[in-house]
Amino acid sequence: MTIRLYNYALSGSCYKVRLLLNFLDLTHELVGVDFYPGQEHKKAPFLEINPLGQLPVLEDGDLRLRDAQAILCYLAKAYDREAAWLPAAPAEFGQVMMWLSFAGHEIMAASAARLHDAFGYDLDIEAARTRAHAAFAILDDHLAEQAILGKTWIVGDGPTIADIACFPYVALSGDGGIGHEPYPYLRNWMRAFRRLPRFQAMSGIPEFA
Repeated sequence: MTIRLYNYALSGSCYKVRLLLNFLDLTHELVGVDFYPGQEHKKAPFLEINPLGQLPVLEDGDLRLRDAQAILCYLAKAYDREAAWLPAAPAEFGQVMMWLSFAGHEIMAASAARLHDAFGYDLDIEAARTRAHAAFAILDDHLAEQAILGKTWIVGDGPTIADIACFPYVALSGDGGIGHEPYPYLRNWMRAFRRLPRFQAMSGIPEFA
């Protein structure tokens, strides 16, 4: 069976899935969707694939999944035999789910700011930046608490899909006028993430120098 990802190269949400596919060394096919300026995700052919008109979408054999966080959970459960990316222990599993929700909601304010600045979307940019900074402060405080315990990652002792879910729009936030200067633990975490084996860069997020 072929794993197929409907993808836009500049999408942070698609990037989350590409990261895990790469970390798991899974052979896959990328199907390009012209999100901008083509708006193909809102047109009839793609709406037959995802009626919500959103990216990413993953196909694995007969299974079709939308939503980046759901796709991360599926890939981790289906292909990570060590259960490292999605821990099985109830406490850690619950924490990963909590941070996946955070990535899909609060951190998306940074995505909104990026859509405004980089793609010309009409939205309240100052409100988006304010919400993004509030989210970054919460994550930075959490990572500071983890550091006191001698830990680098959002949950547990190693990277999980919680880190993958949160990383892209934090790392890309400069495209929306949101800097990382007030968040030292966030910066340390991003550096550690970019040092992971099989880390894959994207436009705006280079390999660690």
